[in-house]
Amino acid sequence: MARERVVVAIGGNSLIADPKRQSLEDQFTAARETDHHIGGLVAQGLDVTVVHGNGPQVGFILLRSELARDELHEVPLDVCVADTQGAIGYALQQTLVEDLQQRGIDRGVVTVVTQVEVDPDDPAFAHPTKPIGSFMTAQEAAERRDREGWDVVEDANRGWRRVVASPRPQRIVELPAIRHLIDGGFVVISVGGGGIPVVRNAAGELRGVAAVIDKDHAAAMLAEELGASRLIISTAIEQVALHFGTPDQRFVDHLTLDEARAYLAEGTHFAPGSMAPKIEAVIDFLTTGGEEAIITTPQRLEEAVAGDAGTRITH
Repeated sequence: MARERVVVAIGGNSLIADPKRQSLEDQFTAARETDHHIGGLVAQGLDVTVVHGNGPQVGFILLRSELARDELHEVPLDVCVADTQGAIGYALQQTLVEDLQQRGIDRGVVTVVTQVEVDPDDPAFAHPTKPIGSFMTAQEAAERRDREGWDVVEDANRGWRRVVASPRPQRIVELPAIRHLIDGGFVVISVGGGGIPVVRNAAGELRGVAAVIDKDHAAAMLAEELGASRLIISTAIEQVALHFGTPDQRFVDHLTLDEARAYLAEGTHFAPGSMAPKIEAVIDFLTTGGEEAIITTPQRLEEAVAGDAGTRITH
């Protein structure tokens, strides 16, 4: 009997449980805990595909690159995403295999370094909004803007930062390979960090671009392409909150698709760059044929799938 197929999207912060514990050893420890709950889903008989975030890790690579720029070439943003796909995939696949073996489950786990094509004419390229990298002084920001063509903004009075485009995903380049591996029984980790952003040039060749694709939007596209019944988004909070950050804040167990659309349109419930993209991704997934979406923490994944935790969004 065919297993139910689900896509689980975990945040880059799933590897950093504590801001004071960010070493690679700490990240492996956090990956092991997250993978224990993903392993629990596999043990339930689900066909699990994993997508991960990479925000903090890309920031680390950019900072190292900036600190070493007088000695070595700097690392382009698309290569940073590729680097994190390999490193985070390594941590997740190693610790997930360990967990599955301890459960007596013989399943291979593999990471696919994944390119995701975006539209070079996406309006996001004309209006970069995604902050990346370290904070700079106004003078440093102006120098990088003039010398390297960076878009820079002042970020909440904390200093200046580089901002890049966050275009919508259009096509997962390695989708056939991902599908083949899943059909072969592997647990696949792919589309890390939303995918390496690439565009097609006049000659039809793919080339990386300085952008960041939202990983939840990319996970929704992957789930649609794979025919997954459920999209599960793991984040820092157990449930979705309405009137977030106000005295009227309340957590919800269930939303319908129409309610999710209405609350998103109100613009006061879901923070931009945080919960709003997750709700947008859920709406995309359900609109294109998905049956159910779940938002919860990594620690409550098994309970959420059973309907005992998290927020469920359905038709």
